[in-house]
Amino acid sequence: MNRRKRAWRTGLAVVLAVTGAVTVTVAQAAGDTASAATELRDDFNGDGYADVAIAAPEATVDGKTRAGYVAVLYGSASGLNTASKQVISQNTTGIPDSAETDDLFGSALSTADLDRDGYDDLIVGVTGEDSVEGGAETGQVGVVWGGAGGLSGGSTLAYGKNTYDRLSARNQLTVGDVNGDGASDLVVVESLVKLRVIKGPFGRNGAAKGGEQTILDDSDPRFLDLATGDVNGDGIDDVVGTMNDGDEYDHRRITYWRGTPDGLAEKVVLEDSRGWRVQGGESLDLGDVNGDGYEDIVVGRPVDGYDSDADTPIPLGGRVTFIPGGTNGPDGTKAMYVNQDSTGVPGAAERMDGFGTDVSVADVNADGYADVSTGVPGEDFDGLSNAGGVIVLRGSAGGLTGTGAQGFNQNTTGVPGTAETNDAFGRATHLVDGNGDGRAELVVGAPGENTNAGSVWVFRSTSAGITATGSFTFGAGTLGTVAANAKLGSGFNY
Repeated sequence: MNRRKRAWRTGLAVVLAVTGAVTVTVAQAAGDTASAATELRDDFNGDGYADVAIAAPEATVDGKTRAGYVAVLYGSASGLNTASKQVISQNTTGIPDSAETDDLFGSALSTADLDRDGYDDLIVGVTGEDSVEGGAETGQVGVVWGGAGGLSGGSTLAYGKNTYDRLSARNQLTVGDVNGDGASDLVVVESLVKLRVIKGPFGRNGAAKGGEQTILDDSDPRFLDLATGDVNGDGIDDVVGTMNDGDEYDHRRITYWRGTPDGLAEKVVLEDSRGWRVQGGESLDLGDVNGDGYEDIVVGRPVDGYDSDADTPIPLGGRVTFIPGGTNGPDGTKAMYVNQDSTGVPGAAERMDGFGTDVSVADVNADGYADVSTGVPGEDFDGLSNAGGVIVLRGSAGGLTGTGAQGFNQNTTGVPGTAETNDAFGRATHLVDGNGDGRAELVVGAPGENTNAGSVWVFRSTSAGITATGSFTFGAGTLGTVAANAKLGSGFNY
């Protein structure tokens, strides 16, 4: 996952259909600069509105199962809408390679202006890609270039170096300027254990001009998620990772690498007030939750029921951890925890709810504090198992709080659709300001919807927060793609 602050741009709004046809409309002027907590990014066509990319890495493309595609909704003055959409796969004209069985195009997604032309580009992981040099499942990272007409054309940025490196698995890719030279750098996990930093700037052929940095950890970690952002306020992006040792859920941790002019510094493993490791989790994002000007760390730990539950705060049903940033970097001794038993949070903490799944951080009500969305895909209700839900937690001067939290599921009044067993609504969440009003909308994925075809929901935002009023949903029928086992909504760009 990835977070960077951006300035709004003015440009041409475009409508891209699945067929690739382009219609130019009147340019929209950007609004006033949003609060510091609202991060302006992900603008592929330069019209001043943020866009969203949606992963379906297990989808069938031209008869190739699990080849994968990425769907894109473009922002506008009226927000995200399905009239401005695009579907990209490895069989799309200008995209490197071709769709093949088990490629998993879209296994990880991020955005950045890699070529510094003023348009954000879409960085796509293809973790199942084979290469001539490396062999089977080396994995690949590619880019689809942004421009006034939206996303088009692409290049390969990196391959894994060895067989089964599986470069760019889910959540194991992020982009940020980790050496402060003004160019975006690609940070990706190789072989689950190795951090590989490919330093920009990047040319239109995908070649990086800044060299590489490889970070090895003698503890043999398994990376779970990555994020970049300026946690210590020095103007250079830092990298935060969550990981565990081997296959043991009981040995999670959060690691911080400070960005410097020479690249990433030595790791710091975060400790709490007891001097114990702050237990990490499977989901991670950064944002200024307490409004002090430093990006904070937000970690979702959706799994519970392991030995580690005995010595970590409120683990039942999953939890979200808040760790404040500051001049000296993140302060684990001030970690705060929220679960579904916390005051104000809808629902109740129950085993295997999955609270803490796929956290996303942005300001939903323009109060100057970044808020946090989290999925609860294992939520049971109305006699249904794993129907799922999503909860939005509020940021405040005191940090993350359950006070004022909101909850939604498919049986919430105003939400289209009907909750069903194994929908896994909330398996993926994303906060994005698609209409440029300084308030982030909520996008939710339910990859289990319609027997694993998957669907996506978009919720509007108001000064009071997220609302079900005006929410809409779409799936393969809208996109013109193959529905069977596509699991649309498995992830979003970060």
